[in-house]
Amino acid sequence: MTMNERKTIDLEQGWEFMQKGITKLKNILEGLPEPQFSSEDYMMLYTTIYNMCTQKPPHDYSQQLYDKYRESFEEYITSTVLPSLREKHDEFMLRELVKRWANHKIMVRWLSRFFYYLDRYFIARRSLPPLNEVGLTCFRDLVYQELNAKVRDAVISLIDQEREGEQIDRALLKNVLDIFVEIGMGQMDQYENDFEAAMLKDTAAYYSRKASNWILEDSCPDYMLKAEECLRREKERVSHYLHSSSEPKLLEKVQNELLSVYATQLLEKEHSGCHALLRDDKVEDLSRMFRLFSKITKGLDPVSSIFKQHVTAEGMTLVKQAEDAASNKKAEKKDVVGLQEQVFVRKVIELHDKYLAYVNDCFQNHSLFHKALKEAFEVFCNKGVAGSTSAELLATFCDNILKKGGSEKLSDEAIEETLEKVVKLLAYISDKDLFAEFYRKKLARRLLFDKSANDDHERCILTKLKQQCGGQFTSKMEGMVTDLTLAKENQTSFEEYLSTNPHANPGIDLTVTVLTTGFWPSYKSFDLNLPAEMVNFNFSYFLVISFLPFGKFEPKTMELIVTTYQASALLLFNSSDRLSYSEIMTQLNLSDDDVVRLLHSLSRYAIDASIVRIMKSRKVLGHQQLVMECVEQLGRMFKPDFKAIKKRIEDLITRDYLERDKDNPNMFRYLA
Repeated sequence: MTMNERKTIDLEQGWEFMQKGITKLKNILEGLPEPQFSSEDYMMLYTTIYNMCTQKPPHDYSQQLYDKYRESFEEYITSTVLPSLREKHDEFMLRELVKRWANHKIMVRWLSRFFYYLDRYFIARRSLPPLNEVGLTCFRDLVYQELNAKVRDAVISLIDQEREGEQIDRALLKNVLDIFVEIGMGQMDQYENDFEAAMLKDTAAYYSRKASNWILEDSCPDYMLKAEECLRREKERVSHYLHSSSEPKLLEKVQNELLSVYATQLLEKEHSGCHALLRDDKVEDLSRMFRLFSKITKGLDPVSSIFKQHVTAEGMTLVKQAEDAASNKKAEKKDVVGLQEQVFVRKVIELHDKYLAYVNDCFQNHSLFHKALKEAFEVFCNKGVAGSTSAELLATFCDNILKKGGSEKLSDEAIEETLEKVVKLLAYISDKDLFAEFYRKKLARRLLFDKSANDDHERCILTKLKQQCGGQFTSKMEGMVTDLTLAKENQTSFEEYLSTNPHANPGIDLTVTVLTTGFWPSYKSFDLNLPAEMVNFNFSYFLVISFLPFGKFEPKTMELIVTTYQASALLLFNSSDRLSYSEIMTQLNLSDDDVVRLLHSLSRYAIDASIVRIMKSRKVLGHQQLVMECVEQLGRMFKPDFKAIKKRIEDLITRDYLERDKDNPNMFRYLA
C-alpha cells in the first residue's frame, strides 16, 4: 500500500495501542505474569510511532508523542515508584532504590526503542534532548531530588558502621553510589555535591574523635600502626564502593585528622617519639613514620630536623669520648700515640654507615634526609680532637691503613671499603686543603721510606679523592706516586751500570730518588759537606738518599741502612777512631741543633738493639721494668732519654717486634 493509500491513525487511537505496550512493559518490570515481547510485538509498536510521525499535517503527531513519552515515565514514577520508596527506610529503602533505578533504565531502553523514529528525525531537527536523556531526567527530577539526602545519610551511616568493624553489604553501597554518578549523565556534580562533600565531612569528624583518644592512650608506634591501618582500609573502601575520584580527597581528610593535627605531639612523645625511635634503632617504626609523614604537606621537615639533631648529638658524644680518653692518657702519662684518635675516626665511619643506611632504607633516599645527615656530620666532623684537626685525623687514619705495620690489620677488600668511607667523610670537612697538606706529607714519608704497604691501594684512594674533590686536588699526589715508580726504574738502570763499570763503585750501595720539586712537600736543605766516597756520585737533583754503608765490625760484616746525614757522620769514622762533638760539627758543616738531632738518631739504633735483647731474654715485661733495664744496659755508652725509649718501643710495636697485651696496655710481649 502506498503512502497516499495508508489509513491515517488519529492520536487517541494510536496512543491507546501504544499504552497497551507500555502497560505490558510495566507489568514485566513489576514482576507480574506477562509474556515477554516478541519481535512482532516490538515491530508493531515501532511501526505505529513511525506511521504517526510521518502522516501529513495536521496528522503528524511527533510533538504530542514526544510529550507523551515523558508523561509515561512521570505517571509511572508518581503512581508506583515513589510510594514504594517512601514507605521504606535505611537499608531497605536503599535496596528498593537500586531495584527501581535498574527497572527505570530498562524502561528507558525499551521505550526509546519503540519511539526510535522520534530520536532520528524530530529531535535532531528541533534540537531537543534525546529520548534517553528525557527518561533519566524524569527519575532525577522526581525520585532523586526527593530522596538524595535520605539516601546520602543512610549510606554514610553504613560506612561508619563498617569503620566500627561491622559487616555491611558493600555491593549494595556500590550500586547506590553508581546512581549518584549515573544520574549526572557524564557530570560528577550530583556525586560530589549531594554525597561526597557530606561523606568527607563525616570522615573528618569520625577520625577526629578517634585521634583525640588514641593520642592520649597510645605510644607513637602504636598510633602510627593504627593510622596506617585506617589509611589502608579507606583506600580499600574506595576500591569496593566509592568512586575512584574520591580516593585522594578521602585520604587527605584521614591524614589531616590523624597526622597533621597531631604531628608535633606524635613526633615529640616522651618515651616513644622520633627521638626515642632513633635512640632505640626502631628501623621499622621509623620507616612507617617516613611513609606516613611523607603524605602530609611539609610533614617530613620536623622528622628530618629531629634526625639531624640526633645524629649531631651522637657525633658530639664521640668527640667528647675521644677528648676525655685523650686527657686521661695525658693525666696517666701513657703514651698511646694517636690510638685514641684512630678509634675516634673508626667510630665516626661506623656512625656514618649506620645513619646512611637509615637514609637509604627507612627514609627512602629522600633528599631532605641526605641534607640532614650532611649538616649533622659537618658539625662534629669539623671539631677535631685533642688538639688535632679533623683533616689531620683523617690523613693519619689513612696513613695507618696504607703504611706497612699500621695499626689497622685489614684484608685488601676491607681496606678499599674503608678508604671509600674515609673519602666520603672528607666531603664534610670544611678545610679540605689542610687534609691535602697532611696527606701529602704522610704520603711522602710512606713513599720515601718504603713504608707503603701496597701501590694499588695508594692509587685506589687517589682515584676516589679525585672523584670527590677534582683533579686539581690530587695532581701533586699522583705526581709523587709516579716519581717513585720512575725512581725504581732509574735505580735498576743505575745498579746495572755499576755492575758493568766496577771502577765507578766506591764501596757503598747508593739509592737515589729523583723527585719533581713542585709535587713534594718542601724540605729544609743544608750545605752538608759530603765525604769523598759520596762526592764521586754526581746527580742533578735529589731530595732523599738512603745509604747502605759497610763498616768492618769483627768478626763479621754488619749491614746498616741509614739516611744521608747518618751515613755522612758514620763515614767520618772510616778515617778516625775518635771524634769530638765540635770536630763532627765542623767536618759536616752542620749547626749545633742538627748535630744533636743526628747523634740522637744514631743512638736510637742502640736503644732498639737493647730493647730487643732484653725482650728476647724476658719474653714478657712491664713498661716500667723495660725502660729501667734499657737505661741500665745503655748507661755504659750514654744516658738515653726516657721519651726516646718510649718512642722506640712504639716503633718496634709497629714493626712487629713487640706487641701490647690486649688486657694491659702497659705490658709488652716479644714476637719472635
